[in-house]
Amino acid sequence: MNNPPLLVKTLTVLAGPILFFTAAVLAQAPTGPITPRPGATIQSAPAQSKIVRRVSLVNTPVTVKDASGQMINSLDVKDFQVTDNGIPQQITHFDLGGDSLSIVFLVETSSRIAPLMPQINKAGIVLAVTVMGTNGEAAVVGFNDSVDKLQDFTTNQDAVEKTIGSLHAVTDGSKLFDAMAIGVEMLSGRPQPAPDTPGRRRVMVILSEATDAGSQTKLGAVLRQAQLSNVAIYSVGLSTTMAEWKAPAKDTTPQPSPPGTFTRAPFPGSVQTPGSESALYGGGDLMAVAAWAVQHIKNKITDHALELAATATGGEHIATFKNHSIENAVDEIGGELHSQYSLSYVPSGTDQAGYHEIKVAVKKEGLKVRARPGYYLAGPES
Repeated sequence: MNNPPLLVKTLTVLAGPILFFTAAVLAQAPTGPITPRPGATIQSAPAQSKIVRRVSLVNTPVTVKDASGQMINSLDVKDFQVTDNGIPQQITHFDLGGDSLSIVFLVETSSRIAPLMPQINKAGIVLAVTVMGTNGEAAVVGFNDSVDKLQDFTTNQDAVEKTIGSLHAVTDGSKLFDAMAIGVEMLSGRPQPAPDTPGRRRVMVILSEATDAGSQTKLGAVLRQAQLSNVAIYSVGLSTTMAEWKAPAKDTTPQPSPPGTFTRAPFPGSVQTPGSESALYGGGDLMAVAAWAVQHIKNKITDHALELAATATGGEHIATFKNHSIENAVDEIGGELHSQYSLSYVPSGTDQAGYHEIKVAVKKEGLKVRARPGYYLAGPES
């Protein structure tokens, strides 16, 4: 009958050091995260609900031409009016061709355009000098079955020219959309103009066919991110038909199914030529299609990919049909980039989720204005 009190006393004596040791350990416990042991299972953090992102800055390149197509470079900030979903916005940054450029040159290296590769190599000097400009920086990305970063951002024009001049055709794939996604990601990290800093305009220049083969990325998703990252896309459309015409003579024995001579079917009752393919290349209300594409990013969109990308971001698409050479098209893009207006604003009174329509107007008659049509602001369920 005397054992229970003795046991209680013993446990009491032992509990004292244990409690003291526990308190000491807790006092020395790290306040930050603990690095797990090698091989240990790491528990993921619970998923967070998506929130509406507020766009801090919207930059849009604006090209203004007269009725004859000549660039107008005599306007001032007071001549422009910008609205976001119909609400007037205050222009916080205004520039005419002076902001330095951050450019990604995206070049297809598919075997399908192999006959055009000498033209692309030759255009390297125009891309480096005319498009980059004296204060610009550029990176070079090539794509076929894979996407390869061939030159990181550099201000060295010779390095860019050498990289493009040494390109050669490889496999027959064309992961255009994947390459565009990588280009947008690269540009997203470059400094951009703000009210108190000059920054750089973000530009992607694509030399490619208008078709994609094998990409995991959807075009709409690329365009949505390009708009949010203020990336303007310019493109030089390469024609597989023109490449076929320039290729060395081949066996002309009739075949039941010529491999890829033309990218589209001809008009009924007509013979396919580069000119007729050019007519098929355009068409439709591209502004409306571009807006639809960024709102429905899960849908597969393939037609007019280069034209849509340019329209959605305020750039320009030039198809190299007939006598319009690659070098001339690149020179035309360079001339526009260094003669266009750049407007920025911080959205005010319009931060709701969904598609935001941008309209840029000039307070002078008889002028044609081209700018990006808008951007998509994702909501909780997007």
